[in-house]
Amino acid sequence: MRLKKLIFAAFLFSAMIFVSCKTEYNERNAAIEKSQTELFILLEQNDLEPVSRYAIVNQIATNLVSLNDQQGLILFLTNWVEEHPEDSYNAYWLYLTACAYLSNGAEPVAEYYFDRILVNYQDLLVKGVSIHLTCLQNLIQISTNPRSRIHYFNELINRFPTNVSITELYLRLALEYEKESDWNEALKAYSMFLAQPDSSTIQIAGEPNAYKKARQLVGFSNSPKDWTFESLPALEQAVKKAIRNYDWRSLDKYRARVNFFSMSWKQDEMDPNAQEEFSMRNFMRGNRVRYNAELDEMSTSNEAYLRTWGWSQYVSVWYLYFRKVNFPLDPDIHGNWEWAGIYIGEKL
Repeated sequence: MRLKKLIFAAFLFSAMIFVSCKTEYNERNAAIEKSQTELFILLEQNDLEPVSRYAIVNQIATNLVSLNDQQGLILFLTNWVEEHPEDSYNAYWLYLTACAYLSNGAEPVAEYYFDRILVNYQDLLVKGVSIHLTCLQNLIQISTNPRSRIHYFNELINRFPTNVSITELYLRLALEYEKESDWNEALKAYSMFLAQPDSSTIQIAGEPNAYKKARQLVGFSNSPKDWTFESLPALEQAVKKAIRNYDWRSLDKYRARVNFFSMSWKQDEMDPNAQEEFSMRNFMRGNRVRYNAELDEMSTSNEAYLRTWGWSQYVSVWYLYFRKVNFPLDPDIHGNWEWAGIYIGEKL
């Protein structure tokens, strides 16, 4: 019996809270609707100062947001802009319109309004923030068209260099040019990326090897590229023949002359200590160098490893690293193979 009384009391308390909240909700909405009526009456006055008119329109929009009336907000703002083309705050009203569409998941429509602001309206500051800057930041988040994204990235770089990470934007710009197969512009953007002081240390979401890739492409572009082989078998046979004949001159010739590395398996190939220049002569004189008959099992269609040994009394085993060339700018070179580096020691 006592339990039933407790349950009934809890139910009664919950009902009272619900009725109270519903009453407060209705009173609040009624107050907002009354405010809206008064605001619309004020807005009809012809002698309003621009600042006062801005405050009224903004409060109406704020009230519509409070009522969660997104469609009403969009209709009010778009009608206002259409009927008042002289309003100096139209860029802001359209920005609020774009944000309303964005919050409803209508990204293509939001993109249209953000872009419309950039094309048709002068920039203005709202609470110290540039409308154009905010539009561009939204556009690079929602736009899926590479050509459009290229335009937005360039706008951010040229107009708002102190408000964004220039280093990241140059990298993002290069990637968009790649999607468009505009390799000349991609290389220019990669070069600008590498010219930034933090290019080797910056962490860019989704692009963990940005610095490595940019350095390889730019370095390769500025080189004669005369060390590549048309196929992996051709490169493998040439290197093996040079080792058999202790022909250090040919081995030096076959090595890539940009981005060639020599390092342990734990190092990064862009580590300055991994990029030191040396001649194979220093490791072939007086040593008996050998190699496996077949490429290592961890080789893939784009990378290959040849296990060799006998180079040094300290670390005998070297894995010669061969890599397929990724350079679409030159179809005669793209897809060739290069000897790109050496991993010293047994693989981990």
